[in-house]
Amino acid sequence: MRSGPKAMRRLVVEVRAAVRYNLFISTAPSGSTDAVPNDKPWSDMMTTPNEPNTGILAINGGAKSCDHQWPQWPVWDDAERTNLNNVLESGNWWFGEQVHQFEREFAQFQGAKFGVTVSNGTTALEAAFMALGIGAGDEVIVPPYTFLATASAVLRANAIPVFADIEPDTLCLDPVDVERKITDKTKAIMPVHFGGYMADMDRLGQIAKAHGLLIVEDACHAWGSQWKGKGAGTLGSCGVFSFQASKNISSGEGGIIVTDDEAVADACASVINCGRIKGGEWYKHYVMASNLRITEFQAAILLAQLSRLEAQTLKRMENAAILNDALAGIPGISLTKPEPRMPRRSYHMYTLRLDSTVLGISREQFIAACQAEGVPIGTGYPIPLYRQPVFQSFEPNAAGCPVTCGFYGRPVDYSSVSCPVCEQVCEDTCWISHQALLADGEAVRSIGDAIRKVCDNLKELQ
Repeated sequence: MRSGPKAMRRLVVEVRAAVRYNLFISTAPSGSTDAVPNDKPWSDMMTTPNEPNTGILAINGGAKSCDHQWPQWPVWDDAERTNLNNVLESGNWWFGEQVHQFEREFAQFQGAKFGVTVSNGTTALEAAFMALGIGAGDEVIVPPYTFLATASAVLRANAIPVFADIEPDTLCLDPVDVERKITDKTKAIMPVHFGGYMADMDRLGQIAKAHGLLIVEDACHAWGSQWKGKGAGTLGSCGVFSFQASKNISSGEGGIIVTDDEAVADACASVINCGRIKGGEWYKHYVMASNLRITEFQAAILLAQLSRLEAQTLKRMENAAILNDALAGIPGISLTKPEPRMPRRSYHMYTLRLDSTVLGISREQFIAACQAEGVPIGTGYPIPLYRQPVFQSFEPNAAGCPVTCGFYGRPVDYSSVSCPVCEQVCEDTCWISHQALLADGEAVRSIGDAIRKVCDNLKELQ
């Protein structure tokens, strides 16, 4: 029988893997046959004991810790090829049954009643604001740790984005700061489920209800994420997803709005289809709108992509759990906090924050050392959105909407905005891309080994 400290550490790892495996199986959808086999060996879920690694760092000439070929993105096979060829040969290339089938199936995947496809995630946000009547004189509260489109879509609706800070351990909107930023002009709150981690929808929902506000979910990282069993995008008035080239489900470009409100769905469908309405005549246009449709080719790709998204999501969750265990307890590294209300997470990226005062090296040194070991890691957003040139260049006394719109009647000066948590996160956070989480368990464990090796040999970098 095994005995001693090493054996005890190994036993602890086995028990943790067994517990995690059983919890993981319990969250898989009933009837799923392609997620995780019931006879999966515990060894596939285990991490190696966290013992110091005193090897020479690869950046200084040592051997790589994770010398693997990482999965390429996008993933595709004969399913995409067959679907595309079928559309090609049908001659029906424009906004037909493939589009509508995908709208139904993706809405069902998220647990929503309705889905409306849009040309991309950015225009999907813009269309959602138009459909909900958000416009001149309105404020929308948004986080600053996100892609430009979250805020630019508000401006393109002639409304004003108001930045609220994020939580340090979720990287999502801080409900406390959201409540501080509400004014008589606030019309909506737009949480971003960053990296697939769901914002605190319980608290944000309470705040919205208390102040009579709309919630528009920017779920462009959150395909398959759930909050207390409800899919991302279904907890507010509507939710928006992106299918851009880097996303977990991709058609190069594309987007969708999901909602449980038929009136919202009909309004979105009109906005993206030249102002036509359900049951109306083809050449009658009822609202000022645009052409934001996708094609049958995009839908054909998305239907194939959707067929493997469930299994890929579960695989990413499984591998993220391996990384969580491998990186737990390393001084100077912090991970997003566990959230029991979030049984499913898409993991568009895996994030970790660094405390350079503890590590004794900069983020750039850390990333360079990890990349030399073979870790697919990099920095994230370099600055908060409000520090982007487009926001810093607004002139408070310039004429015209949205920032000096007569309906708004207040000065807008983003140069004075400060969200301290976001500013620190922009300086210390690292991202590991989602496709790395589709690798086998051994490769993912080697990421943890490599990061631990760097942290065990920091003196080589100082």
